[in-house]
Amino acid sequence: MDPDRDDAARLRRGDTAGLAGLMGRHQDRLFRYLLRLVGDEAVAEDVFQQTWLQVAERVSRYDGARPFGPWLFAVARNLALDHLRRRRPESLEDVEEPTAPRGGESDPLARAVARQQSGRLAEAVAGLGPLDREVLSLRFEEDLALPQLAETLQVPVPTAKARLYRALARLRERLLVRGPAEEWR
Repeated sequence: MDPDRDDAARLRRGDTAGLAGLMGRHQDRLFRYLLRLVGDEAVAEDVFQQTWLQVAERVSRYDGARPFGPWLFAVARNLALDHLRRRRPESLEDVEEPTAPRGGESDPLARAVARQQSGRLAEAVAGLGPLDREVLSLRFEEDLALPQLAETLQVPVPTAKARLYRALARLRERLLVRGPAEEWR
């Protein structure tokens, strides 16, 4: 049997151990996702807590025939986007300029190059709009397949695929601005 479904059923019956089980399995992934989406640790913590409160209050809306993860991420996503809209009413696809790169590493050359590329990638992702960061995070950090990605985003699979493609294209553009294409192969 699926432990998520079992714990959700326990939570529906008022057993808080069900919530503890769900949190134990999903808290790290959920927090990483929220941090990537909102871009601020304190805000991510607030939305994280609000998400688990919503899960406890609205567990009766969860369809036990479906996977729990996408439902959880959809709850978190809605709360995070609501927060972002209140904080910054402009478009959620707006791009922010990344912060200046960190430097000064004195490691061997191979590690230095790898760190530099990793830092460039992190900066490029951070400079994307929240919706682009979200789709990239769900797909590549949380390893969601397209159907799960679509369910989490609450859109059809072709729309999720298109959003992922556009986010990857924007990321590629930002990376190419930072250095020649040969550096990323």
